[in-house]
Amino acid sequence: MTADNANPAAHTARYPSLRGRKVIVSGGGSGIGEGIVEAFVRQSAAVAFVDIEESASEDLVARLKDAEIAPLFVPCDITDCEDYGQKIAAIIDRLGGCDVLVNNAANDDRHRLGDVTPEYWDRSMAVNLKHQFFAARAVVPAMQAAGGGSIVNLGSISWHLGLEELAIYQTAKAAIEGLTRSLARELGRDNIRVNTIIPGNVQTPRQMRWYTPEGEAEIVAAQCLDGRIQPVDIAAMALFLASDDARFCTAHNYWVDAGWR
Repeated sequence: MTADNANPAAHTARYPSLRGRKVIVSGGGSGIGEGIVEAFVRQSAAVAFVDIEESASEDLVARLKDAEIAPLFVPCDITDCEDYGQKIAAIIDRLGGCDVLVNNAANDDRHRLGDVTPEYWDRSMAVNLKHQFFAARAVVPAMQAAGGGSIVNLGSISWHLGLEELAIYQTAKAAIEGLTRSLARELGRDNIRVNTIIPGNVQTPRQMRWYTPEGEAEIVAAQCLDGRIQPVDIAAMALFLASDDARFCTAHNYWVDAGWR
């Protein structure tokens, strides 16, 4: 069975330890984030997610409204770290804690070096890196009170490949791996684990804006495995890293790239 004709969501592992866990996801309204939100909801976790795209997020909540625990959507611009921190505090109050944080929100707009202004640099760092640090800091007290937790940061294969027209995005994504190592060391004695997922090229509506059928074929040819990676494949790794099955997994990168690198 190939990745193209399989239905990976139908074969998702069940993690008893995730049942009832309080989970916060950024950028959860579409793409990879949508897959992560749905995956945790299907594990009977209590999931709250933030996103700037209200229509898509509300559609997701409506689609999952019959789940054992329906997800909570909170509109938020994660680049406003003060507002984001306040909203995380409010979410923690509503959920009754936080066991899992998934730092997913990002923006991979293409850019040429000559077009980058200081303002663009700051915006790109805010949406791709800065919020991950401040969200992690905001959930630490709740995780400490719970006796531990899991922080999952979303990195990118792009900087490992050195792709064109992504210099600022790739700088931010490279820094996430350093942030993960630092947080894992600082928070480990509180039983808070911190890891990075590095996706390959995931077939989302946003990514399809950048690739022709010929471009997609080139990606698959560069992979060790045939087929296109789906959001559910990234979500499967997030579930594992958040679960007690990964209790001694921290400070590392976990690749889901079909062997592209």
